[in-house]
Amino acid sequence: MTPRKGFSMLETKPATRTRLLAARTSTPGAERGRADLETWKALRAFLIESVDEGATIAAYRPFGAEPGATLEPELPERLTVVYKVLLPVLLPDNDLAWEAVGPLGTQEEGADSPFGGPAAGGAGPDGENGGPSNARLAPEAVGEVAAVIVPGLAVSHDGMRLGRGGGSYDRALARVGPGVPVVALLRDDEFGVPVPAEPHDRPVTGVVTPGRGFVSLR
Repeated sequence: MTPRKGFSMLETKPATRTRLLAARTSTPGAERGRADLETWKALRAFLIESVDEGATIAAYRPFGAEPGATLEPELPERLTVVYKVLLPVLLPDNDLAWEAVGPLGTQEEGADSPFGGPAAGGAGPDGENGGPSNARLAPEAVGEVAAVIVPGLAVSHDGMRLGRGGGSYDRALARVGPGVPVVALLRDDEFGVPVPAEPHDRPVTGVVTPGRGFVSLR
């Protein structure tokens, strides 16, 4: 992919972040909504093929103009129909603890789930109203997951990810087990952007974009 017009290998990470965030927020809401649905379809197909039902995965709740932020139900609620999901909790030192949620089981038995099949009925793991378990887990919990879905502003062709600069996900990804897929959700033009690698940076193993679908970087 040709780098976006105006990009230079000498562009700093902060400048790249500013440019990419501006591009996201300037995208019309209807266009983002259509893109988010395509991103979800591609992510769902990847998960069905790669991760066993009932497994634990780490994910996040997209916000603002992030890919997936317009989804209804939101991304974590879609995932908890099939998986136990760990959501990040930012600690004072910028590390990430985790909150365990799902499976929610709030849909009526036989209803279509966001994964395209019949949803499981019944109460959630807390046995009341189908609610989440909301169990707080230590940072090391991410070392036991079967897949990780991460946010990002850009990913290079060799898998280097540009985040928001806090280093939280690089610390978390250092704990992920060998061979576990780590997938970033991006806009189409955010994949293939050169990202300077630093010693603490952790690569992703794949990306999902609305136009390309799932792209493996292994």
